[in-house]
Amino acid sequence: MLTMNCDLDSHINTLVMDYLVSEGYPSAAQNFALEANVQPRVDIESIEERVVIRNAIYGGDIQTAIERINELNPQILDRDSALHFALLRLQLIELIRNCTVTPDGDITPALTFATTHLAPRAPTSPEFLQDLEQTMALLIFPPDNLAPPLAALLDTKLRKDVAKRVNEAILQSNGERTRSKLLELVRTRAWAEQKARDAKKDIPDRIDIGLDPENDGRDPEGDSVMHGNGEAGSTTA
Repeated sequence: MLTMNCDLDSHINTLVMDYLVSEGYPSAAQNFALEANVQPRVDIESIEERVVIRNAIYGGDIQTAIERINELNPQILDRDSALHFALLRLQLIELIRNCTVTPDGDITPALTFATTHLAPRAPTSPEFLQDLEQTMALLIFPPDNLAPPLAALLDTKLRKDVAKRVNEAILQSNGERTRSKLLELVRTRAWAEQKARDAKKDIPDRIDIGLDPENDGRDPEGDSVMHGNGEAGSTTA
């Protein structure tokens, strides 16, 4: 029984470390490595490179993000035209955001950028063309009275979505998994549970994840959780 618990603990720790590496939490990965005695599958420096790029995108500094991606591996954007276009489109959105802050804002930088970097690429894909046309519509309508599809372009969630795609592309270029096993397990479990509910199966309203045999699947008291910035307290399984 003790051996089984130790194996389970080791497996859970490996899953947690895999999540911290894939999702880009270098500080938490270092702390967890010391606490759980499990080493990350890559060096911390490679995680930090992805964090710098992610933070640049989160902050709306898309030019810096593109430059850092090209420094890391210029083939990433050369091979993935859709991702490259998504980044350039996001950069255009940031330019539009800046020039529409005031009623008399200068839209010339946005127009110049769109003409130089996006217009030549748009005809290569119907989706590119539609995305560009939709983005340019931000210059026509007042920012405080946008239709939901246009308002979504100015939502910072778009930055997070693009940053996620960039993170996965970098991982793939390094020959690593693009998504952590832990997230895949959670999503598979959620899918299976929803399928059971849709089929009207007799299951409890709430099903604990059940990774801790000592607590029989119940939430233990006093456990620390990882915060949104990737820092964590005691997380050893």
